[in-house]
Amino acid sequence: MATPLTASDFWPLILKLPHEECVRLAKLALRAGADGAAYAATPRSTDEFSADEEPLAWDAEGWAEFSASR
Repeated sequence: MATPLTASDFWPLILKLPHEECVRLAKLALRAGADGAAYAATPRSTDEFSADEEPLAWDAEGWAEFSASR
């Protein structure tokens, strides 16, 4: 299992963001805190975090017409 990331891991990346993006990120973080209570009040479904599907799996049907002939 991968080591979980902490806020300290992201700090060097955040420092490189332009001021406008830092403000936007801060607003998103504050808004996410308000959603926490609603999420905690709703029970998780058994398959919410299931890993039954391959993470990079996708449906390729219908893409043949966009295939470039070489």
